[in-house]
Amino acid sequence: MATTSSMWSNGQKLYRFSVNLNQASRRFSESSDKGWFRSLFVHKVDARKDAHSNLLSKKETSNLYKIQFHNVKPECLEAYNSLEAEVQNRLHQDKDYPCEVVGSWNTWYGEQDQAVHLWRYTGGYPALTECLQKLKTNKEYLEFRKERAKMLISRRNQLLLEFSFWNEPLPRQGPNMYEMRSYSLKPGTMIEWGNHWARAIKYRQENNEAVGGFFSQIGDLYVVHHLWAYESLQSREETRNSAWLKEGWDANVFYTVPLIRSMESRIMIPTKSSPLQ
Repeated sequence: MATTSSMWSNGQKLYRFSVNLNQASRRFSESSDKGWFRSLFVHKVDARKDAHSNLLSKKETSNLYKIQFHNVKPECLEAYNSLEAEVQNRLHQDKDYPCEVVGSWNTWYGEQDQAVHLWRYTGGYPALTECLQKLKTNKEYLEFRKERAKMLISRRNQLLLEFSFWNEPLPRQGPNMYEMRSYSLKPGTMIEWGNHWARAIKYRQENNEAVGGFFSQIGDLYVVHHLWAYESLQSREETRNSAWLKEGWDANVFYTVPLIRSMESRIMIPTKSSPLQ
């Protein structure tokens, strides 16, 4: 039978071996993190150096975007679309207003009887403020708001910035259907999301389906909107499936899914007046 002294000695040796093993494992993990794992990122930003709005948005432009979600009374949707198109053409294409409509849609699959509008303010927050001040004194616009209010059930909006690595949302010919995929992220994960998607976006541009990518600044926070265009639901399925055949796309999905709190997909049809057809 082993003596108490020898048992104590063996226990010390086992403890030292365990400590050394843990230290080696930790060094290997840290080394792997600096090598293989970090090599997944192409466009990397450091969250400690600045606000994510400055790190992830486009530096060459100072554009601010507004997205509107209007839930319309079912019997009023056609009249609403006509009224909205008239105002967009007569007011917001005026050169005195530093804003323009990027796209207008009706939700086809998702929340029903819903209108979605995406606006661009050239010049950022000062341009937004200028537009709001001018519209307050525009009698025609004030009458429009009163008439529109009769048609709405609810409405909400967000102010957005563009991701620096996404496509610029430019007018395009149709016919197309659009998908807006909206992600509510865990607070503090926007930088990580941006780092992954800066690499992943290249897997989703071959068929010209990538329209624009945005993240919220005011309204619901830590929200991302990805806007895609497809010829049909069938082409959407084929395009999305083809991404899985490309080496690296699976890694993007694997690492971004844990960052998401909730997500939503809208299939949208452009209105007749939308620049994005």
